[in-house]
Amino acid sequence: MNLSSIISISGQSGLFNIVSQTKNGIIVEPLGGGRRFPVHSAQRVSSLEDISIYTYEEDILLADVFQKIYDGLEGKEAISHKTSAKDLKDFLSTHLPNYDEERVYNSDIKKLVQWY
Repeated sequence: MNLSSIISISGQSGLFNIVSQTKNGIIVEPLGGGRRFPVHSAQRVSSLEDISIYTYEEDILLADVFQKIYDGLEGKEAISHKTSAKDLKDFLSTHLPNYDEERVYNSDIKKLVQWY
């Protein structure tokens, strides 16, 4: 799974695909389609390729977590990111049983499920 051109922008909801690079930043478009817009280099941008989930042994890359969820659900749709915190934790512990419950916050699990 290649997540290198998919990013999250602080202060913006959803995920974005990098279309082009400019002198002072990048040009992105929403993953579901939509209007392209510039992102200045001063804005906080995170590539999904660089994000990992804390576990008790080692950090696991987001792409690997997505693959585990995909395999566990057999390609079906995940639960809604709007469900209760307990249901989200149960969902993650089903697919990644050794995640660090103290360092992975509910908001992190919510984003993970929403992005999946």
